[in-house]
Amino acid sequence: MSELLNNRDHRIATLKEIILHLHRGEAPEQVRARLAHLVGEVDATEIAAMEQSLMADGMSPEEVKSMCDLHAEVLQDTVTPPKARELPAGHPVDTFRRENRALEAAISTARQQVAVLESVADQTYPTDERLAVLAAFNVLMDVDKHYQRKEHLVFSILERHGNTGPSKVMWAKDDEVRELLKGAIEVLREESLSGAELKILVPTVLRPALAALESMIYKEETILLPMCLGLFTEEEWGEAWRDSPRYGWCLVEPAAGYVPPAATLPEDPIQLPSASAVAFPSGALSFQQLIGIFSSLPVDITFVDAEDRVAFFSEGPDRVFARSRTILGREVKHCHPPKSVDVVERILNDFKTGRQTVAEFWIQMQGKFVHIRYFAVRDEAGTYLGTLEVTQDLTRLRALEGDRRLLQYDEA
Repeated sequence: MSELLNNRDHRIATLKEIILHLHRGEAPEQVRARLAHLVGEVDATEIAAMEQSLMADGMSPEEVKSMCDLHAEVLQDTVTPPKARELPAGHPVDTFRRENRALEAAISTARQQVAVLESVADQTYPTDERLAVLAAFNVLMDVDKHYQRKEHLVFSILERHGNTGPSKVMWAKDDEVRELLKGAIEVLREESLSGAELKILVPTVLRPALAALESMIYKEETILLPMCLGLFTEEEWGEAWRDSPRYGWCLVEPAAGYVPPAATLPEDPIQLPSASAVAFPSGALSFQQLIGIFSSLPVDITFVDAEDRVAFFSEGPDRVFARSRTILGREVKHCHPPKSVDVVERILNDFKTGRQTVAEFWIQMQGKFVHIRYFAVRDEAGTYLGTLEVTQDLTRLRALEGDRRLLQYDEA
């Protein structure tokens, strides 16, 4: 066993050193040849360990992300092709795979529509052809649901096993794919595009977006999913399965067949001798009453403790941003895309030091006006206890006018 571990450690160290040569500008062809000669074959966990080690040595996730596609290209002939493990239909990994197959079919359709643009006349305004490509790219944006389940469920569990590097890099690449697709859709909505302009978009905007999406499918299938299958317990897969509907499905519905292990319900945390209730200075509430209140609030709340870990979130029926129980205990900086981490850490630091007490944002999102506030939570002595996030969809409230003085029930 020790010999196997030593061989694995040696491969990771060698892999890391060779990849560093790539970062320093060595030609990919030379790196690929040395990799094949010195390393032989590597598996998904070794690639993840290599990336984790690079970041532990001080390389930023952004630097690793910037070279991620080149890594994948160089490693493609070296990574041991994972043998697809037989899984019950409907298992979270089975669903991810089915979605990837549907995405590949949608990419193929998009490529066919994009190819048509290359034959349009320069001086024309080919509306039908442009709209066909736009429709194909709109279908691909469904990948956001796939990515959200990966980022908030899979990455949360992966971090429990000490693997934070792959999630940082892959989340950044997910965001890159999203931006490329959104950019393509935005420009394709321009009605005045001529045939000549559309032809320019093919190699500069449209094909790069499709290639980035396809590359992520490869990374998931050869690195992320095999690694998770080797690390996650059946109970953890059950967690992911139960929370997946919060984020939705990409292009296809899960198949039936998977039966997760029974969930282990937390014990009632309130164990008082006299009654199951929490006594506040202004009254008392039972555990069930607290659950009901938090589930009925017209706002979403999330509490991050003094150690920057997610400690609680409300579970109302119409959350603006989906939350899953897999994030409980997760460092809050890992719950955000890498490009937002600096802002999150600045808010937390300003709250901890007492420089600030409230941070406020508002955004337009999918036709909604969303108001987001962060509050520093302190005890009576001023000791920092954590940060409370309060999010509310203000779209309806902003549209109110005049008075309503008579009872009138709105539709649910």
